[in-house]
Formats: sequence, C-alpha cells, structure tokens
Amino acid sequence: MAAAGMDVLLGSADGPERPLVLEAEGCKHVIIPFTRAITPVQDLNCLRVLVQLMREYRPDIVHTHTPKAGLLGMLAAKLAGVPIRIHTIAGLPFMTATGRKRQLLIAMEKLTYAAAQHVWPNSDSIMSYMQTHQLCPERKLSMIGQGSTNGIDLEVFSPAAVRTAARTAAEHLLDYRADANYLMAVGRVVRDKGIPEVLTAFRQLKEDFPDLRLVLIGPIERERPEETLGEEDLRTIAEDRSIIHIEWTDDVAAFLDLADVLVHASHREGFPNVPLQAGAMKCPIVCSAIPGNIDIVSNGETGLSFPVGDTQALRICLQEALTNRPRMRHMAEALRHKVETQFDRRVIHGLILDRYRALLTAKGR
Repeated sequence: MAAAGMDVLLGSADGPERPLVLEAEGCKHVIIPFTRAITPVQDLNCLRVLVQLMREYRPDIVHTHTPKAGLLGMLAAKLAGVPIRIHTIAGLPFMTATGRKRQLLIAMEKLTYAAAQHVWPNSDSIMSYMQTHQLCPERKLSMIGQGSTNGIDLEVFSPAAVRTAARTAAEHLLDYRADANYLMAVGRVVRDKGIPEVLTAFRQLKEDFPDLRLVLIGPIERERPEETLGEEDLRTIAEDRSIIHIEWTDDVAAFLDLADVLVHASHREGFPNVPLQAGAMKCPIVCSAIPGNIDIVSNGETGLSFPVGDTQALRICLQEALTNRPRMRHMAEALRHKVETQFDRRVIHGLILDRYRALLTAKGR
C-alpha cells in the first residue's frame, strides 16, 4: 500500500518481531499495549490510546485484524469519526469456547461488526458460518478473491527459492538426518492448535517409526491459562529428545523444505497461512477438517484431513502420510498448483488495493 502511494501507519503490541516488521515494510509503527487475554482495565486504556491516535492522525481508512485489535480498533475508529472502517475476520475465538465465555466472545464479535462498515471474512467457510448464524448484517460482508488475508509470497515459499545457507542452518538446528522422518507443526504451541493431540499421536507413531521426529516451531503460550498446555505435555516437549522445539525462525520455508509432513491440527482458524506456506513448498499436509483448513486442503485431493480433536483419526492419517509417499507427493503437487493460481500475494494485494480505492472514491477522497 505504501508503494501504491498510501501513507501507512501500523499499530500493534510490542514484541521481538517489531524490528523485522519495520525493516521489511518501511512504514511507521506505533506500539499499542494490546493483550491477547480479556483485561478490562488495559483494554480501556488501549481504547483511549487508539482514539487519541486516530484523532491526531486522521486516517481515511482503519483496517483491523485479530479479535482484540478488531474490537478496540473499530470502536476507536467510530468514536474518532474515521470515514472507512474495515475489519478482516481470520478466525472466530468463540467457536472453541463454552458457557458464559462463549456468549461474551460472541457479544464482542457482534460489537466489532456493529462499529465496522465493512467486514471481510477471509475464507468461504467462515463467510458461510457467519451467514448461517446471522452474526453480521449481510450488506457488510464480502470476501477478497478466493480468500486469504495476505496471500502467499511465492518468491519466498518455493522449493527453488530456499537459500543454501538457510537450509544448512535449519539442518543444524534439527540435527537433521536424511534417514529420519520429520513431522512439523508451525504456530503457537497451545491447546487450540491441537498440540495435545499431536503429541499423543506422535508417541503412538514412534512405536512403528522409531526414527520419527516432531518439530514444533512457535512460542509456548504463557499468557492465557485456557490455552496453556498441561504440565505433562510441557514436560514431554522439554524432555523428549525426539521433539525439537524452536521458538522463532525467519526461515519457515527452509524448515518446510526439510519436513516430510506438515501437521496442522488446529481447533479453529480463519484462513490459515501455515497450510498455504506448506502448499507452496510442496510439503504434504495432514490437517483438521475445520473452517479455514478445508478451504485449502480437500481430503484425498490436496492433503489428508481428520475430524478435529480426534487423536486416533489423526494418527491414522499421519501413518498413511508416512507410508504412502507417492500419494502424498501427488497431492502436494496439486496443492502447489492451487496456491499458485488462487493465492499469489501479489494478486491478493492488488485486490485489496482496488477495494481501498473504490471505497475512497465512494467517499469522495
């Protein structure tokens, strides 16, 4: 958007990725003290900071992502009189909640949509879910292209693009052996990502595949108790020498290039980036059959899927993936073609830019 002539201001919580974002995007960035958990006092402070920022900056467009930033960002934008307010839905947290918490999360989502003028689900299945459950007025809903928030950079996520140095570094971190089998999970190490099921299935599979390795790439959640892994799972990750945990990497593509199977057992998604990345890298995929995942992976055609939370079904799929390599390679090739034709980042960015310009023109700006 900056390259297209827009003045872009980014806002997010602070974190170790911030310098990388500043370097990669070349845009101004402000730190907003968001938390992932429900923290009423801190959230009200964030709302105050956002309203003040928007009144000073006077943006034509505010576009929010993630549930917390969406709620506070859309409310602040409406209070500040921002003329164009857009929220992208990349997942619905209430789908895995129960009881009063579920009702609270639904109310928060609906408040976000009430403050927004345009609500963009990032997958067909999320769009259908919202329409079926009447979560948002139909007039506000639309989708960019075939889905995805940001598309996939095919100049980075391509087997031919992996740098030798990056691959060598990844091999070193994994203590890589060509005769071993590597399962890989990428994302936050939390319950909602299906990590407990992955760990259980992995322990069972090791009986038949003694050289099996599990690679977990992502931080262990410590902020929200409802997402934190149990003590036994945390101990397994820390003590099992066939499990490699890597908190952070800038070279996900290099690790996917070494993986035999990506396992994505998430309980809820919008339109997940990780299966897109694996698809671009021709890495075979086993994933849960949930909204978002099923928009990318068609069972038996572009990967294997299993009922969410079903550990035994996950184990059976992984066993098939590890024993029937030709079939998995064929499906991986099919998924690469799908990613190339539907989710190229340049195409997605162009569609978003066109939508921005149309909205600005409609407002006479």
